[in-house]
This record gives sequence, C-alpha cells and structure tokens, in this order.
Amino acid sequence: MDESPGSAGVADSTHLVVLEAVNKHFGDLHVLKDIDLTVAKGEVVIVIGPSGSGKSTLCRAINRLETIDSGTIKIDGVTLPDEGKPLARLRADVGMVFQSFNLFAHKTILENVTLGPIKVKGTPKAQAREEAMALLERVGVANQADKYPAQLSGGQQQRVAIARSLAMKPKVMLFDEPTSALDPEMINEVLDVMTDLAKEGMTMIVVTHEMGFARKAANRVVFMADGAIQEEATPEEFFTNPQSERAKDFLSKILTH
Repeated sequence: MDESPGSAGVADSTHLVVLEAVNKHFGDLHVLKDIDLTVAKGEVVIVIGPSGSGKSTLCRAINRLETIDSGTIKIDGVTLPDEGKPLARLRADVGMVFQSFNLFAHKTILENVTLGPIKVKGTPKAQAREEAMALLERVGVANQADKYPAQLSGGQQQRVAIARSLAMKPKVMLFDEPTSALDPEMINEVLDVMTDLAKEGMTMIVVTHEMGFARKAANRVVFMADGAIQEEATPEEFFTNPQSERAKDFLSKILTH
C-alpha cells in the first residue's frame, strides 16, 4: 500500500459502502426512493421490512446486479462503474449470497470454492485449494469437499456458498434472504456461520426475515417499506421502541406469532 497516513479522508476509510440518493424504477413502479445509506467498515447492517419494500433490489444494486436510475453507490470510496473490467474488479470486493445457492452443479464443492480465486484473481491452484479447504473447515463442510452440490443438504449448500464468497476475500458481504429457501432445521446452521463472521468483523449487509438473528448480530437495523428507508436504529431501539407507524405495524404482525 502506498497510502501515507491521512492521505484518504476519514469518511472514505471508514465508510465502506455509501449510497446517495439512489432511485430505481421497474416500469411505473418506483422500487427504490432516494435511498441514502452508509455502512461502516466492520458494521453489520440488517435490512428488514415487508415483502415488496425494495430490500432485495437494494442488495442487488450494491454490486450492480440491478442498475439504478439515479444516485451514486460507492464501495470503499470508488463509484460503481457501469460495466466492463472495472465493474468485475469492484464486484470481486463484494461477496454475495442469494436465496438460491447458485452453486455449479457439475463441479465439486472444492471446485466451486476455488473457481473464483483461480479464474478471477489468478491465485495458484495449490494455494486456492489450501485456502478453500480452510474456508470449508470454517463453515463446517470440509468433509464434503469432493461431493457435488446435489449430494448436500440445503443448509450445507448455503454454507458452501458463503465459503465461495469468502474465497474472493471480499471487503463486504451481501446476503439476500440467505435462509428463506431452507427447511427450518437448517436455518440456524447458516445463521451460526453468519454470526461468527459478524463477530470476526466482516462488513455485512443482510436482508432477512430472521428477527432473532437481527437482534443478535446487527449493529444497526434498517427498516424499509414502500421503496424507502423508514427508520434506522440499533436492534434494541428498533425492536423495543420503533418510531414509524409502518415499523410498529410490521413488528406487531411478526412478533406476535
């Protein structure tokens, strides 16, 4: 690194993800309305809200899986490019874990995790394998390395998907409802891995319906409804004393069951 102390503004060095006045339409539907959101390095931000509130679109816009109509999104001080190699480079800094595991069915678990580092980052094969095995160990599926995705449970596949993202050594991890496709008994095994990541200081933006996880792992809860951020607060503040009527209504529906 050739940065001398103080060469970057303090805001740039601590604010890893910055969205300013981000708007997005799907036809006539205004799905993201003037979104301003700043995520600090090492922060875990959990985005919750009713279905159709724009949560997943927000998550997908942060690594340009969805384009935006206006506004800016910066990752570690760099504005997201529209396309091409600069976008691919910046995307490598942003890990993404989806509802569906998106693993390559015809590749083994180990091959799924080593593919990105070898192809995108030029990591030597032996090193990529060693690092991948360490990550599979970390998420508790090292003994499945030679199997194919179809031979694993949903919870195991999602943990592999997390390992695959981590293999790229991302600066920030995005999780878009990572447990919503899982059977109930598998949800905790994935949330446990995510909780450990949070404790280790990984910067994370998580769209989820898992309120227990939000309470336990979040530094901040962002509540979205109707395409806009309605409020932001610590988990304690949000769950015990929501400010907006939309949040009160949302919590009354989900916390009584």
